[in-house]
Amino acid sequence: MAKVLVLYYSSYGHLEQMAHALAEGASAAGATVDVKRVPETVPVEVAQRGHFKLDQIAPVATAAELEHYDAIIIGTPTRYGRMASQMAAFLDQTGGMWARGAFTGKVGAAFTSTGTQHGGHEQTLFSVITNLLHFGMVIVGMPYTHAGQSTSAEIVGGSPYGAGTIAGNDGSRQPSAIDLAGARHQGEVVAQTAAKLFG
Repeated sequence: MAKVLVLYYSSYGHLEQMAHALAEGASAAGATVDVKRVPETVPVEVAQRGHFKLDQIAPVATAAELEHYDAIIIGTPTRYGRMASQMAAFLDQTGGMWARGAFTGKVGAAFTSTGTQHGGHEQTLFSVITNLLHFGMVIVGMPYTHAGQSTSAEIVGGSPYGAGTIAGNDGSRQPSAIDLAGARHQGEVVAQTAAKLFG
């Protein structure tokens, strides 16, 4: 049975919802799944003024835990077309594990949220995927077997590079049914891939 970690950072709760959908998909495919978040680096008073979602229940991960998983799915909001600094700071702690090849051959995947359709969605996914490739991981995207990503009938997040959602400029748009279905599908494919490699 593959062991999967869904690791995310979420300021306003969009990525929190997506993380749990990914976990549902991976669990349905038979994996053992943990959902964890990276530490917040913004001072509490700043986060409160910014209306950050501070009641997230997922436990905070430590970098040392990462090497104990067969697959790691990383979610981060878009910050100017790249991953959020909270996620980057967390991944920057993995140098020792990277140096001894602790992640080589494991499965990696990415998911994201952006404010607008053209706000750097795919570039953010690639900023995570680049990190995972440096780790030596096997990358799994969100294949077109999730047909919802091809619709033009409504705004949808995600792409073949990973699941996603569009939050709107003010953050008021929540992940849609299609966005969450895409996340579940990617979680399932990640778990299936990990099972083939490590089962």
